[in-house]
Amino acid sequence: SKHSVNLDNRTANVVVRPFELEMGFQFELRVTVSGRKINVSGIPELPIPKDWMRDKLELDFYKTERGGGGEIENVTYHKESGTAVITFLKPG
Repeated sequence: SKHSVNLDNRTANVVVRPFELEMGFQFELRVTVSGRKINVSGIPELPIPKDWMRDKLELDFYKTERGGGGEIENVTYHKESGTAVITFLKPG
């Protein structure tokens, strides 16, 4: 857990300690499924950048262990209206 780091010709001794990250947010979404696209509404406005939410939605809907999901072609997220359209590569 102890390390030495060289910075600008100086050595700094550092100790690594575990820390807890504040983990995500939990919320419910309303979903409408049609062919390759899913319309998602009820996305709460969270204090995270728009692209982070888009990535979160993509990861969440990519997962297949809950009986759905698959490879994502596109995620269009509208922060102002709390909606998104997730388009999959294949229908199903």
